Amino acid sequence: MFKGGYAGKILRLNLNNLSAKEEPLPEDLVRDYLGGAGFGIKVLYEEVKQGTPALSEANKLIFSVGPLTASGAPCASRMSVVAKSPLTGAVGMALSGGQFPAEMKHAGYDMIILEGKAEKPTYVSIHDGEVRFRSAAKLVGMMTTDTQLFVKEMLGDQNYRVACIGPAGEKQVPMACIINERRAAGRKGLGAVMGSKNLKAIAILGSQKPVIADPEAFKIARNNMLRAMKESPVLYPEFSKAGTPMTLDVTTNMGIFCIKNWSETGEIDMVPTLGRAAQDTMIITRNPCYDCPVSCSQVKLVTSGPYAGWLSEGPEFETTYSLGSSVGVDYLPAVIAADRLCDEYGIDTISAGVSIAWAMELYEKGIITKKETDGLDLKFGNHEAVIEMLRRISYKEGLGELLGRGTKKAAEKIGHNSIDFAMQVKGLEMPAYDVRGAKAHGLNYATAYTGADHNRGYAFQEIFDVPVPEKVDRNAIKGKGKLTKWNQDLRAVTCDCAPMCAFLMDMAVPAVACKNTADLVNGAAGTNFTPDDIATIGERINNVAKLFNMGEGFTRKDDNFPKRILTEPIKAGASKGELISQAALDEMLDEYYDARGWDKNGIPTAAKLNELGLEKK
Repeated sequence: MFKGGYAGKILRLNLNNLSAKEEPLPEDLVRDYLGGAGFGIKVLYEEVKQGTPALSEANKLIFSVGPLTASGAPCASRMSVVAKSPLTGAVGMALSGGQFPAEMKHAGYDMIILEGKAEKPTYVSIHDGEVRFRSAAKLVGMMTTDTQLFVKEMLGDQNYRVACIGPAGEKQVPMACIINERRAAGRKGLGAVMGSKNLKAIAILGSQKPVIADPEAFKIARNNMLRAMKESPVLYPEFSKAGTPMTLDVTTNMGIFCIKNWSETGEIDMVPTLGRAAQDTMIITRNPCYDCPVSCSQVKLVTSGPYAGWLSEGPEFETTYSLGSSVGVDYLPAVIAADRLCDEYGIDTISAGVSIAWAMELYEKGIITKKETDGLDLKFGNHEAVIEMLRRISYKEGLGELLGRGTKKAAEKIGHNSIDFAMQVKGLEMPAYDVRGAKAHGLNYATAYTGADHNRGYAFQEIFDVPVPEKVDRNAIKGKGKLTKWNQDLRAVTCDCAPMCAFLMDMAVPAVACKNTADLVNGAAGTNFTPDDIATIGERINNVAKLFNMGEGFTRKDDNFPKRILTEPIKAGASKGELISQAALDEMLDEYYDARGWDKNGIPTAAKLNELGLEKK
């Protein structure tokens, strides 16, 4: 089916016996799942048995790229990492950019499947098909930057690209992430899965260039996309210069930028201290992903005060929320330092920050005291306490060990109705947007197969007033089920499988996203996908992920919100008075399930599965 674009090989690494095996990439996998997250979720569903403990050797960790990775398509150096999540128990899927994804394609692989558990700390080097399992004894305990530096030195070649875990991953903290350069496969605890396999790092280097099956067709598709990018009124004039922090100003104006564990949304204006203008003053350079002309990643340096010398590639919007506004910290240098520490420890900034914010609210309500915090004054705004708690989470010390499990599991231990203040869905902490004032964005949080994840079905129609497929009222209920299904399917295939940076879809090609993907993939791989084929792949992936989650016991009751979203209206600002009542959520869920061809309980019907060529295990 494919004549180019793909490397055509899968690398299966068995850590039990330290063996490597190459397999051909099946054509039906390409036809039905395209690449990236599609490949990973399909393998997870087929090869990991129901009920498998996420941190057992029976779980699998799957790195996968797609047909556009390293092809010359702009902004396509992306990869998916998939495993059963130790944080949620559901499908764990995270995306990452940088240089590693392109190097993986250059090394000749579309997918790397990690199985079993090494007897001793190990890292793997891969160079154009030569795979070696090496001792990581000297790397144990290292932060992620030092790990990458030392691996390159040990291999004698600075051109290797390295994906690794930090201390949090080694200790199997359920919100640990995987770091490559300054990029993270950040959410759902995939770094803990890597740590459970006794794998510290993967170093990869290759010299193979993907074959472009139809250079002329690919050139036309690429030029069309580049033209759309240049014509976007936002992408280059604004986003390329500021990156995601510009969204803080937008959401503040909408009254949906979350403050103090979502308890004071709209009541405090943090734009002057944390917004775009404040962050722009600290930018020293940019660090683009491979073959990216947009270069949205801003490197910031603190030059004065108690955090002088701290540098971070960020904080981007979500981290500014989780380690800033959510914990009541409006001191940008502290947020930069906390962001860098999360990268070095190897923990997800969103889950870590939101968990600390939850603990701060419990502390101020008297549900926990200095006895539980080991003397730490865990009040909102105490940035020194945030910095210390990040360390305790990463090393599983005291309350930090409990917070590292995520707010849902921590609340089960603490009790005293603490679950009411835990801002999570399915065990995954909620991102920045206060969805009481953006209903489709909220429905995505409630229904996404990963738990609360803005990237699975981002409602750009509500956040940026983009009238595609139609203009919407962000506070309306009707129509949001159909819209959420559309957003999730579109994102799953065009962004997660191609894979390609999601920002392009929102700002450059939203109206022609499926055609854009089909044209690029057909030119690169020699396939004959139609836009409708692309859309169907997105739908198929969301249904396979649903089947996996059903096997893990997830039901309609898990497509829900924290009590605060359902019962407490936003108190001030442009979204004052807004909430999502249980009745409103139920109405949206009914519409969403109907649009998906699922029954009232959210179970895919036999007819829908047959239509998509799927069946339950």
